[in-house]
Amino acid sequence: MKIVVATSGASGVNLGLKALELLPESIEKHFIMSKNSKVVLNKELGIKTHKNKDISASIASGSFGVDAMIIAPCSMNTLAKIACGISDNLVTRCASVMIKEQKKLILAPREMPFSPIALENMQKLATLGVIIAPPVMAYYSEQQTLEQMENFIIGKWFDLLEIENKLYKRWE
Repeated sequence: MKIVVATSGASGVNLGLKALELLPESIEKHFIMSKNSKVVLNKELGIKTHKNKDISASIASGSFGVDAMIIAPCSMNTLAKIACGISDNLVTRCASVMIKEQKKLILAPREMPFSPIALENMQKLATLGVIIAPPVMAYYSEQQTLEQMENFIIGKWFDLLEIENKLYKRWE
């Protein structure tokens, strides 16, 4: 399985990075940052990093065979571009390819409250099969720490990608 994890916006970037780190080793991981990618990520985590300006990267092609993509966090700017079909950087190009190829695309919008425009964009994308999964907690798993809260959110994203995990206490 090949998965692209991208981060856009600022607040919540740690969730995208943590999700990337927690993906099983059996998955081929690719990472995009909306600003300059850090070479150290490739060296320390063994992740193939891509510069957001490089829309000719392998993951920008449907024939490369990416299975899924998650954008966490997903800024309202990135969400709006995807909803309107604007592919002006690698993040939005990959998202466009996911939609075109009918692959799983998860967006984790980070702002609240959501404006009517953002909700309209989310509804449009959901109609196209995009999964809108903001970082929202449930309290049944009894998180006590920030790490447990993050693990719950990431575990729910992994569930959507059909990646087995034990990151949170499930409903009993």
